[in-house]
Amino acid sequence: MTELINSNTKENLLRAFAGESQARNRYTFAAQQANEAKVYVIEKIFKFTADQEKEHAQIYYDLLSPLSGTNIEITASYPVDKAETLIQLLKKSAHNEYEEFDPVYPDFAKVAREERFNNIGLIFEMISKIEKTHGQRFDYFARLIEDSMLFESETETEWLCLNCGHVHRGKEAPKICPVCSHIQSYFIRTELAPFTLSQY
Repeated sequence: MTELINSNTKENLLRAFAGESQARNRYTFAAQQANEAKVYVIEKIFKFTADQEKEHAQIYYDLLSPLSGTNIEITASYPVDKAETLIQLLKKSAHNEYEEFDPVYPDFAKVAREERFNNIGLIFEMISKIEKTHGQRFDYFARLIEDSMLFESETETEWLCLNCGHVHRGKEAPKICPVCSHIQSYFIRTELAPFTLSQY
């Protein structure tokens, strides 16, 4: 087996660590922008994804543990995704997630397997699939905003207040939560919210 210090995989791990770390910060900044726009459900989605990117960064960093105390030089490019609107932010974020899904992480996995780091290759492949779900999530919410359907539905559905947990059934989320008085932008379709009974 190639030692990690003499491999291309070590550089790919650092590229991935740097990319995930920057994604976490970009999504934290995007969450702040959503908060300022008072679209709190989008703020929560960016924060939720940022937390997952932090975990990915931790995984890649831990895989570099055998090289603790060394410096690794890399050449890489990373996106600058400033945008005026939340739709643009969501679409740019989706684009970056899809790039990690294919080709970036599959290419890193291929190199790792060629260098006989099969476990690292598997990690790249599994995280690649997670990044695809991130891209789909961002795309979906961008479309909802574009179609003016973020808080409306063509059929009766359940809406969950992300502040207090109140569930409302109807074609539209309440303008004001009747329980905690938070505004409509705290509501999300229950099937899109984590840890809700409709998912089980």
